Amino acid sequence: MNVSRPLFDAHLHIVDTRFPLVANGGYLPPEFTAEQYRRRVADLGVVGGAVVSGSFQAFDQGYLLDALELLGPGFVGVTQIPHDTPDARIAELAAKGVRAVRFNLRRGGSEGAEHLEALARRVHAVAGMHTELYVDARDLGRIADTVAALPAVSVDHLGLHADGLPDLLRLVERGVRVKATGFGRVDLDPVAAMRAVLEVDPSALMAGTDLPSTRARRPFEDTDLDLVARAAGEHLDAVLHDNAAAFYRVGSPGERPSRPL
Repeated sequence: MNVSRPLFDAHLHIVDTRFPLVANGGYLPPEFTAEQYRRRVADLGVVGGAVVSGSFQAFDQGYLLDALELLGPGFVGVTQIPHDTPDARIAELAAKGVRAVRFNLRRGGSEGAEHLEALARRVHAVAGMHTELYVDARDLGRIADTVAALPAVSVDHLGLHADGLPDLLRLVERGVRVKATGFGRVDLDPVAAMRAVLEVDPSALMAGTDLPSTRARRPFEDTDLDLVARAAGEHLDAVLHDNAAAFYRVGSPGERPSRPL
């Protein structure tokens, strides 16, 4: 891929052992600091991104706010919060660069699905935050109507499984966004899945690294971006940068920074 194209990394994790970590299913990830991330993506044209809270970070925002400060302009946060978080705290997080709340329906560490609708609507009303779902797309059918009715939603890692792709695509038709991330953890052909999403809505697909690829069968490789390019074709700039920058409300509409991280 031509690395002169700017990349908004729509999904990355920072793991900093200065902050609390919670073992999830006995798993604790190795450290992956903001500086390690900078070094890893130095040749990828990254101009910003979304730092996403993992199951092992539970409801801690300390690490996230610190990471956003270290990474600087262009980076925003995706956090996990309890359903009874006060509106004032939601507004405070938004003011510090948090753009979304994550529901980790696959591994836990977040609020449960029973609070999805109420919390998603509240964070959007209070601070314009959207909702992100880490979910096996085979499980989307039972919550599809709830998800489709929410103000703004994205689904991680292409929905993970080919058998759930039809349900995912039906949600894309209803405005849901999809992250082209985590190719080393999915059970599907990523190029075919990306093309299917783009056929429904070219503005729905957002690329990212998923670094450091915790618990994936294989970690992110630079050549994963070549798969994105193969699938995206004429939509490549949108998939690499514009779609996510707009969804995460970073920069001005149509603005495409040329200076990498």
